[in-house]
Amino acid sequence: MREWKAEAGVFLAVAFVAAGVLGAVQPATGIPQEVVQLTQFGPALGVWAVALLWPSRVRRRLAGALSGRRTDDAVGAGGERARQGLLSLLTAPLIMVLTVAAYTAVEGTPRATGPGSLGHPFALIVVAQFVGACGEEIGWRCLLQPLVRGRFGPLSASALVGVVWGLWHVQVFAQAPAYAAGFLLATVAMSVVLGLALERVRAGRLLLAGGFHTLVNLGMLLFMDDESGAVLPMVLFGGACLLAAVLWVVRAPAVRVLAPVHGAR
Repeated sequence: MREWKAEAGVFLAVAFVAAGVLGAVQPATGIPQEVVQLTQFGPALGVWAVALLWPSRVRRRLAGALSGRRTDDAVGAGGERARQGLLSLLTAPLIMVLTVAAYTAVEGTPRATGPGSLGHPFALIVVAQFVGACGEEIGWRCLLQPLVRGRFGPLSASALVGVVWGLWHVQVFAQAPAYAAGFLLATVAMSVVLGLALERVRAGRLLLAGGFHTLVNLGMLLFMDDESGAVLPMVLFGGACLLAAVLWVVRAPAVRVLAPVHGAR
């Protein structure tokens, strides 16, 4: 078996099992799911497990997750990478605006929950959501994406990671089929957005991915009530994510989108 497959297998096995265990014990901890879901730390535990087995490989995979060494080329391209990061963060509220606009067009009134009407302080929710989002993204975008990107290229790797990311949310598939389909479309599309947005980012990848993820989660909390299982908001959300992904694919150079990096181990 190729070593990259072994790394991916260990990561996914631990991420899935750990998320299930953390979800099962959360009620006993007293931590409200509205604040943070402990399942989000399953991927982080998957990264930890892979790091125990292949420490040098994981250090290489995670290069740029928080910081990176600046070279002359990096300084010259810093402006473009900063724009990429900013655009990725702006894409999250764009997705929510499109979702809310589409829902309002269909239903006549927007679906919204004021931050003050939540059961816990909104500032606490924001911080906890960011920590939880980073617990996911260190696995999905900082380990798994670079791992498979070398075999399949940015676009295919991003779509593949998005499928796995969606399937990891196993509780979604207890909902109506249309709800699950909308959610899976959303995870694949958002993974494409993040994969292309982070393609040339060499530092702060975790913060950018975690920031995007946090903004999306907060938007879903305030404007979708996704935990209710309502089908229409989720389907519209999936469509909005797809539109955002198409915009990112169109603006990305074809060579960046399609070309894999050979020799990944």
